[in-house]
Amino acid sequence: MLKRLIWLSMDFPKATIGLVLLATLLFGIQFPKIHIDTDPENMLPVDQADRVLYNRAKQDFGINDLIVLGITDEAGMFRPDPLARVARVVDRLLGLKGVITADVISLTTSDDVRSKGGLLEVRPLMQAVPDDAAEIAALRAAIADNPLFSDKLASADGTALAVYIPIERKDQAARIGGELRAILDEELDSQQDYHLAGLPIAEDSFGIEMFSQMAIVSPASGGVLFLLLWFVFRKFTLVLPVMGVAMLTVVWGMGLLIGMGYTVHIMSSMIPVFLMPIAVLDSVHILSDFYDRYPRLGDRRAALRESIEELYTPMLYTSLTSAAGFASLLLADIPPVQVFGAFVAIGILAALLLTLTLVPASIMLIKEERLQRAIGALDHEGGRLGAVLRGFGGFAFGRAVPVALISALVLGLGFWGVSRTVVNDNPVAWFPESHDIRIADRVMNRQFGGTYMAYLLIQGDAEGAMKRPEVMRYIEKLQRVLESDPEVGKTSSLADVIKQVNYVVHDADPQSRQLPGETDELAQYLFLYETAGDAGDLDNFVDYDYRTANIWVQMRAGDNREMARVVALIDDQLRVEPPPPGIQVEWSGLTYINKVWQDEMVVGMMNAVLGGFLAVFAMMLLLFRSPVLALLSMLPLVFAITLSYGLAAFVGKEYDMPMAVCSALTLGLSIDFAIHFIQRYRLNLSRLGGDLAATNGVVFGETARAIARNAWVIAVGFSPMMFSPLGPYKTVGVFFALLMLFSGLTALGLLPGLLKLTHGRLWRQQPATA
Repeated sequence: MLKRLIWLSMDFPKATIGLVLLATLLFGIQFPKIHIDTDPENMLPVDQADRVLYNRAKQDFGINDLIVLGITDEAGMFRPDPLARVARVVDRLLGLKGVITADVISLTTSDDVRSKGGLLEVRPLMQAVPDDAAEIAALRAAIADNPLFSDKLASADGTALAVYIPIERKDQAARIGGELRAILDEELDSQQDYHLAGLPIAEDSFGIEMFSQMAIVSPASGGVLFLLLWFVFRKFTLVLPVMGVAMLTVVWGMGLLIGMGYTVHIMSSMIPVFLMPIAVLDSVHILSDFYDRYPRLGDRRAALRESIEELYTPMLYTSLTSAAGFASLLLADIPPVQVFGAFVAIGILAALLLTLTLVPASIMLIKEERLQRAIGALDHEGGRLGAVLRGFGGFAFGRAVPVALISALVLGLGFWGVSRTVVNDNPVAWFPESHDIRIADRVMNRQFGGTYMAYLLIQGDAEGAMKRPEVMRYIEKLQRVLESDPEVGKTSSLADVIKQVNYVVHDADPQSRQLPGETDELAQYLFLYETAGDAGDLDNFVDYDYRTANIWVQMRAGDNREMARVVALIDDQLRVEPPPPGIQVEWSGLTYINKVWQDEMVVGMMNAVLGGFLAVFAMMLLLFRSPVLALLSMLPLVFAITLSYGLAAFVGKEYDMPMAVCSALTLGLSIDFAIHFIQRYRLNLSRLGGDLAATNGVVFGETARAIARNAWVIAVGFSPMMFSPLGPYKTVGVFFALLMLFSGLTALGLLPGLLKLTHGRLWRQQPATA
């Protein structure tokens, strides 16, 4: 059926191109319906347990994702003018759309507990801007004297103040940040500097910048790819259909995704980057073979037909195996990863269809005379590349044993490197060191208790559970355990509020800053605080019926491994000293959620790649009808994965989300070379009567040149990604090059010797049909 379609495209080239363009138009008109989602949290299903708990915690405690604003002045912030400027900034930001004004934490909006005339008074820290040294000293002392505010609202040296800005939705963070910067530029003078930190603004900004970079990097990669193809084949009319296949594949894949109503997430935004190189692989094989055959036959139709007849089976299987590899991502329980894998797989099959129709149709529209002039004058022995490859092939074939031993040693080093892999990620680290967000992260986490928010939920089984003294003492102990970790800068809880009330009502006696031992006394302090202040002053720390409490955990680092270490620290404490009866302890918060989805993604991608590996191996068994040949065909994939990730570990690159995504890329690219090499090897071996040396010489003609061209074109063609300021693009660009290097070297340098060593004993010589 598919072959019939190929011959029809050659018989009716104009109609074929017209139908392809019409289909492309139908897919293209779907693009205005695009819906973009830049929230990494949506990596998790909406009903995932940790995500459900986090959403419930937001409702129960009135907590929301935070933008942390820091304002610094080397001369000191505790002066009338800087304090007045901060007050105006806070007043104006309260009017920004999307800011939850009631929960903004700042000098002017946060309540302090004080004693006045023997009564408890709860009022804003800074009701009015102080205008003399005594008032300023009193303000600074009040901050330092309240554990809820020290290292949170002001730095210890007094050169920085912080404002914690809760927002309704994370996808508003970048917009709110932009509007806030405009306010700050107006209100602050040249002495003050400001920084915006926190995971929400980092994640939202990254999503926006990633889509912007996509608009730059993709065309740049496409342009370089076009120039390289022209350099290889030296005729624009032959290169244009190859680029057309790549571009139209992207339009078809993304158009179908959007048209079916799927959201374009951070993962699916990278589909074009993955499809373009895979889409050109088969086209390069067709052109390489056509260039060799056409001068001999002098008839484009005959040359095309012979090329496609010989290449049809390896192209079909490379496409099917690559599609199966990406489709295996459906095994990952991460919706955006599933969408990514499914539509890359669909795009690969679309690329095969376009390659087998658009490329032949385009060639059929080129006049014979022009083809004669363009191709007939070329060196069909491959020039310098051909000479190098023939020498390389002879060496690999003639030194089979030492090459195999050295390869085994190198593979062992790769496995050793993989064993040293450290799994870790932090969305802030996806930006370059010089980016405002990275600078803000460094400055803010040095000056304050931490901008990475996590929450430790203490859940009781009955109303009023948090009014039990033993529960409060347990919360206090958990805080001390947490603060023993170097990356936990500060914790805050209901226990701190109660201790501060006790301290104040006893005339600031340091001995009184402790939790009361009796239930009645504890309840009395809570009553005093609630009646003296606003009804919602305790919302962030305890729910309405005192069933569940919340410990705010501010961390100075948001790396997965830092969060994991803190989680393990609490787990150890829970084992050593279980909570009081009826109490459960669970983690939540954005920093913890990031750890959860990244962990699930790493595990999910590993499982998916393993599933894809097995699926590809099964297809190799079907294609080659030989377990040994199937195993040999998997070697480029094995070497590419092992050496790429082993090298990354040796140079200190941690296994993060971009690297997890790249693991799927190996399935799409590495298997191509092995299939073409082994299938063409078998075909020529049959034609040459089983002469291995002669077969090796033939395969290291056009077949080896096509493999080398593909590796070179893709590795260099996507090098512009390495110059992107965003870490994930750099990672993908480097991995394109490494995968091409390792899989190409394995196919051309190791397989000849292994085929020689195993022939006649472990796999049967048998005629291979196209």
